[in-house]
Amino acid sequence: MSRGRLLGICGSLRAGSYNRKLMHEARRLFDPAEFREGSLRLPLFDADLEARGIPDEVQRLSDAIKAADAVVIAGPEYNKNLSGVLKNGLDWISRTKGGPWKDKPVAIVSAADGRAGGERSQNSMFLALRPFRPRLLLGPEVFVGDAKNQFDAAGRLRNERNLKALAELMGELRKLIPG
Repeated sequence: MSRGRLLGICGSLRAGSYNRKLMHEARRLFDPAEFREGSLRLPLFDADLEARGIPDEVQRLSDAIKAADAVVIAGPEYNKNLSGVLKNGLDWISRTKGGPWKDKPVAIVSAADGRAGGERSQNSMFLALRPFRPRLLLGPEVFVGDAKNQFDAAGRLRNERNLKALAELMGELRKLIPG
């Protein structure tokens, strides 16, 4: 039963990151009619650069958020916080017109090598997103700890507890899509 447009944003730039794998597992369980991955390969936020106009790659990400029916953000934990590239992306998007995050259904997931699975990064993401007033799902929480041992060679989650929580979270996200 594919439906809806899902945007995935991965807070890690590494192609083989655990959070990218987790984002794609979320996509698989959501089963969207359309999936796009938003790119965080953006210039560092700079008011001088902004004064010359919103960079094209920032506007593309803002437009993708606006066009999506729902967004899943998979964010690693860097030094007990959200990643710099994700924070930079949020800062840039806040400068675009039209409030693309307002009332947008958003699910947050994380994978990290530590046993807490990125819990602190998720707390940081919630705080960073709140001013934009999205419809943030509060649960079930998906924290994939010991991430290097949680995915098989095809990038699929092995841990049934995490898989069950992710499936439930994606089901809750789907319920927030009108129609």
